[in-house]
This record gives sequence, structure tokens and C-alpha cells, in this order.
Amino acid sequence: MGRSRLPLAFVAAVVAAAAATFLLRPRSGLIEPAPVDAQQYFTAAQLHRAEDFRSLQRVLELAGLGIGIGTLAVLAWRPPRGVLRRLESRPLLGGAAAGAGISLVLVVTALPIRACTRSRALDVGLATQSWPDWAVDVLKAAGIGALTAAVGGLVAIALVRRFPRNWWAPAAVLVVAYGVVTIWLYPILLDPVFNRFERLPGGPLRTQVLRLADRAGVDVGEVYRVDASRRTSAANAYVIGLGHSKRVVLYDNLIEDFPRPEVRSVVAHELGHQKHNDLLRGLAWLAIVAPAGTFLVQALAERFARPGRLGTPAALPAIALAIALVSLGLGCASNVLSRKVEASADSFALELTRDPADFIRFQRRIAIQNVTDPDPPGLYHVLFDTHPTALERIGAGVAFGSE
Repeated sequence: MGRSRLPLAFVAAVVAAAAATFLLRPRSGLIEPAPVDAQQYFTAAQLHRAEDFRSLQRVLELAGLGIGIGTLAVLAWRPPRGVLRRLESRPLLGGAAAGAGISLVLVVTALPIRACTRSRALDVGLATQSWPDWAVDVLKAAGIGALTAAVGGLVAIALVRRFPRNWWAPAAVLVVAYGVVTIWLYPILLDPVFNRFERLPGGPLRTQVLRLADRAGVDVGEVYRVDASRRTSAANAYVIGLGHSKRVVLYDNLIEDFPRPEVRSVVAHELGHQKHNDLLRGLAWLAIVAPAGTFLVQALAERFARPGRLGTPAALPAIALAIALVSLGLGCASNVLSRKVEASADSFALELTRDPADFIRFQRRIAIQNVTDPDPPGLYHVLFDTHPTALERIGAGVAFGSE
């Protein structure tokens, strides 16, 4: 692939992301948020606390992103030649070793930023885990990441050697397959490594959840409670899994700290994701974008790698750098769709519960408990946020209540 194809690959990725977002956007049922003033719902002290905490957290997150990409750039352009040369005698195993090594290097270089962001989260009461327990979780995640990267490194080198001119095509298929397998197996294999999950026991809350699901016409799968409070005071819920692994997961601190009508609003939101098949929507977005994305990865990797080295472990840092840059760009693009999907689930929750007051109370309470900036900087929100702002979500509740 010549350098002249890099612009073509870039344009293809942009067009694919835009097309996927346009085709898969929710087309009806969205509530246009009413304009609201933050000072109507939050005190000056609450707004100052959120801004003071989140403004520096955003800087640290961007710094961490820069450090990660910078580390990959250094490894790509100034690789440890002695180490990589030893791996070249067995390219596939060498690719696995290089992949694991790159993953562990990224963990180490990211540690100072991660420790700083966590220290600040401890200061505001958002993090609850002890430093030793946090370190254990970091080691677990590093081990899983290294194993995943080892498999990825082996597969990457195998594809480049087998399909030297067009390895992006089979790579796109594998990316989509990886997405399917991850969503299917994550709640079964990986989630339990970090948290304890238990089926929501019989009682009023479980009955309420199942009745709500029946009203929504949703097969909820199973409802689980997770011991999230061992790590954070933040409250949340989410939907994950495919087939028999499909489930709604409620944080224990959501169940224990919030009134039942507000918990019902959260459950209704998650049922909205199930009703709209949003996990499948995400996989469809990935399937549309993956070919152009891997095409751009190949074009960048061939630009970054040393001539004639692409099929060797020495080229893996260049491939990893290309993947990181393309993933960053496509991730920002996918956030446009994600915010629409989340707004659609909010609208579904309001329609299902017909309770805008508790919806608004929950959005206010969760923003305070999670130390969330109700109205973050516009550019940062557009690029990195997966959900509407707290003010937009409150505005949706206000608009629904005024109908």
C-alpha cells in the first residue's frame, strides 16, 4: 500500500463512521430537552465542587491519553532493537511476546496518572477502595490485558505475513467477531474477576423490575446486584450480554442509597436499551466501520513501520500506534451515536414510568453523588462523553412534564 492511499483510507474511515452514525441513529421518540439553568437544580457549592474536581480530572485524562500514544510512538520509532531482534526467529510467538510487553509497558507508564486521578477521587469520597485492593485490581487488569494483547500480537503478525497487501480485510472480520464474543462472554468471564454478582433476590424490588419489564415488552434476561460499593460511591446500572448472558446489573449503592421510584427510573432506562436492541446497534456500528477502520490502520502502520519490517515483531509497536490513533478517532465518532442512544433510553424511561419528577430528582442526585459536572465544556463533551449532560437529561424530564 503506497503512501498515496493514506488519504483515501482516512476519507473512507470518516465516511464510514458518519454513515454508520446516520443510519443507526434513533429515528423517533426522542424528547427535545427544555433549556434549564444549573442554578435551579444545584447549589453554588455543588457546582463549584463538581467543576473543581472534574476540570483537573479532564486534564489528567487527556494527559494519560497523550502519554499512552506518546509511549507507543516512542516504541514505534525508537524500538528496543535488541529485544525485538531476539523475537524474530519465531515471528508468531515473538508477536505474542511483543504484544504482551507493549501492554505491560502501557500499564506502567499510565500508573502515575491513574494514581493521581484515583487519589483525587478518594479526596472527594468517590473512590472507596483501599490502595492495596486497588493495586490488586490493577495487577488483575494488567494480566488480562497482557494475555489479550499477546493473542492480538500473534494474530496481527500472522495476518500481515499471510495477507501482506490486504491484511486489513480479515482483520475487520476478526474485530467484529471479537466485539460479539466480548459482549457475550464479558459478564460471565471477566466481570466476576473484579466484582461479586448475585441475582437480585425475591422481594419488592425484583417484583417491580419484572413488572416494569413486562409492561415494556422486554425480555430482561436476569437482574443482578453487583458489589460496586467496594470500589466506588458512584451509583449506576447497565445492560450487558447476549443470549443466555444477557442481564441488567444494578449497583448495590444504587439499590441502597436511592428511593425506589428513582431506582425504577434507572431500571426503565436500562429496559429502553433492551427494547431498542442497543447492544446489537453497537455491534452493527462496529460492523459498518470496521473495514474502513482497519484499512486506515494498515495505511498508518505501513507509514510508521520501518520498510520491510511489517511482518515481524519489530513492527508491532507501529501497528499498535496505528490502532490507538484510529480507535481514538472512531471512539469520538461513536460517542455521537452513543449520546443519541442514551437520550432515546431516557425518553423511553419517561414514557414507561410517566414520572418526570422522580426522573429529574434522580438525575440531580446522581450528578451530585458522582461529582459530575452538570454542564461540561462543549468540545470535551462532544469528543469524549457517551451520555447527554446532566442538564440535558434534566431538561428532557422538564420537557416531558410540561407536555
